[in-house]
Amino acid sequence: MLEIGTILGDRYEILELIGSGGMADVYKAKCHKLNRFVAIKVLKSEFSSDSSFVGKFKAEAQSAAGLMHPNIVNVYDVGEENRMYYFVMELVEGITLKHYIEKKIRLTAKEAVSIAIQVSMGIEAAHNNGIIHRDIKPQNIIISKEGKVKVADFGIAKAATSNTVTSHAMGSVHYTSPEQARGGYSDAKSDIYSIGITLFEMITGHVPFDGETTVAVAIKHIQEEMPSPRVYVPDVPISVEQIIAKCCQKNPDRRYANVGQLIRDLKHSLTNPDDEFVVIQEPASEGGTKNISDAEKSEIRKHTAPVTPIASPPVQPVADEVRPAKPMEQFDDDDDFEDVFGVRGSRPKAARKEEKRESVRPREKKVTPERPKQTRVKSSKNTRRDSYRSRDDDYYDDELDDDVDPKMEKAVTILLVAAAIVITIIAVVVIGKVFGAFSGSASTDDGEELTISTSAGTTTVPNVVGMTVAEAGDALTKAGLTAKATYKESTEYEKDYIVSQDIEGNTEVASGTVLNLVVSSGKIVGVTVPDVVGMTEAEAKVMLDNEGFAMQKQLQESDTVEKGKVISQNPLGATTAAKGSQVTVVISSGTNVEQVTMPDLSGKTEEEAKVVIEEEGLSIGTVAEEESDTVEKGKVISQAPAAGGMIDKGTAVDLKISLGKKTKTYSCSVEVGAPANYMAGSEAVIVLLSPSGEELGRFSASSFPYTVSKSGITDIPSGVITITYLSAEGTWETTNPTAVTFTAEE
Repeated sequence: MLEIGTILGDRYEILELIGSGGMADVYKAKCHKLNRFVAIKVLKSEFSSDSSFVGKFKAEAQSAAGLMHPNIVNVYDVGEENRMYYFVMELVEGITLKHYIEKKIRLTAKEAVSIAIQVSMGIEAAHNNGIIHRDIKPQNIIISKEGKVKVADFGIAKAATSNTVTSHAMGSVHYTSPEQARGGYSDAKSDIYSIGITLFEMITGHVPFDGETTVAVAIKHIQEEMPSPRVYVPDVPISVEQIIAKCCQKNPDRRYANVGQLIRDLKHSLTNPDDEFVVIQEPASEGGTKNISDAEKSEIRKHTAPVTPIASPPVQPVADEVRPAKPMEQFDDDDDFEDVFGVRGSRPKAARKEEKRESVRPREKKVTPERPKQTRVKSSKNTRRDSYRSRDDDYYDDELDDDVDPKMEKAVTILLVAAAIVITIIAVVVIGKVFGAFSGSASTDDGEELTISTSAGTTTVPNVVGMTVAEAGDALTKAGLTAKATYKESTEYEKDYIVSQDIEGNTEVASGTVLNLVVSSGKIVGVTVPDVVGMTEAEAKVMLDNEGFAMQKQLQESDTVEKGKVISQNPLGATTAAKGSQVTVVISSGTNVEQVTMPDLSGKTEEEAKVVIEEEGLSIGTVAEEESDTVEKGKVISQAPAAGGMIDKGTAVDLKISLGKKTKTYSCSVEVGAPANYMAGSEAVIVLLSPSGEELGRFSASSFPYTVSKSGITDIPSGVITITYLSAEGTWETTNPTAVTFTAEE
């Protein structure tokens, strides 16, 4: 796993791990170049170490990066860092369809069909770009917080099918098509099968085929009939049941011909769910190739005259003729023939030979009904060949390749060679006129040798700096020297002027000595250097790259600049430098200060805490006091930095000391009435008591109603009132206690 803060590709900063699967870990990251959040899927080491897998993964992922559709999790970039391979995707906030189904148990038919339409629209866009998903399942479909449905993981499944690691994980085999289960073969109709299985699960909350092992599930896909969703949900609309049935036909030719047809039926189902409009055609009615049994072949031979081959000579059996080819995106050689056991080439060799023998048939023995005549198109060999080929042909006539006259081919070849010789001669003459003594081209960047005639003895090297190429050629020719030129941009000279020479002028050298010249390829226009001081390394790199500068990094300890940030740069920001030149950036490696473990000071008195702080080589920061219901007065409530972490010596430690429990005060203001048999005008005594019987106040009253008022009552929120009075009968009596609630004071 990657550490948080790791920078990939000098632009993607890893922020957090957001998911992990069988093949990769997914991280949330920030792209500093475009200032946006992305998701990065990093392949696990067992895949990254397989060069075959990596090659196919990169090719497929790069193809997927060209897909842009609202129902696809778009791929932005593919990269490699220290043999760790990753691709960068759109970050979608939401949950997978699998979790959504688990959360709702099952979806309504209308909701399931709506989701299936969005999934199909994304898959259709991929198919239109020649990309097959190969691993459609609810785990690879994301529902965003806005309700948008997006399909993920384009480009990774094909590479997985040819890898030696088992690609049909338990989670994928529930959705794999029968043809994939047999041998890893997959095309657009395999995706349609997987969409049907996914729609079945949305409607019912169950996958149609389940088992204890991947092999058991795969065999069910191949052999068992697809159950009706009505087994689980009796009120499934008839159109939805039929759409699922057509998607999940064992024979691919009985499924939808393309995803566009599936989308059409799904939309029809939304408006008319109970209509029976889905038609499952036999393969023959769709013009596809149909295998003919031996009995059928015999019957055809009885009623059909022998077919005369197109070619004049008898056509011999072709032992290495192969079956009609699948589209190129479906498989590469034998690498994609991986069955559900996850072992490449797990079919017995004898079985593969038997399949090949079954597909290779001599032309004389292949009897088919007479085909309609083909219109011959006069064009190139390949066009003529293709005009004779149809979907149900197992052969085409090789004699079509021989239609070009050999004499004509020979004549064309001679003309082409002659033209090439003439062009070469003209080029040599022109270059010789332009450069004088320079017989080679001096316009390349790789130091092409500029040859001249030489004479014996010694000669004086002329100073050709500042001359044009032609002038330098003349001067060197007269001196009997040879030169070799390299083109570079110059801050001083215009294009085609000599910038420098490796042997100084007026130096005596042997005739024929080779001078190394630097020729200006153009004058450099200065560019303002961006100021990157204070930025992180990744931010500085992106800023300099955007302006066309190369960054040279140096590390330096710093007590003032945070680790990983730029301390200084050369050239300075806001100055002008040549585009493409190097900017040296000094980055802080942090302080070189001894660190200690922060001690735990909680529960210590202020004096005890200060002693510990000083013993550890730390300093005392601010000391604040606050009330606490849990910490005894005078002891440490909290500290900063927190205990247990590593901190630099000399760091200031802040403390909070307890003042003890907070004292709360209350007030009482309540009106009491006269007792029932109170002798009017006589003096009564009113007593305010706490719940425990403690007297809080005593009042005298000779008239009623009377307001009992008392403030500053500490930590007692309620109490009772009694009245002792002279009754009308002339006796003193006391009322029963009456409960009262106090008001908290600010």
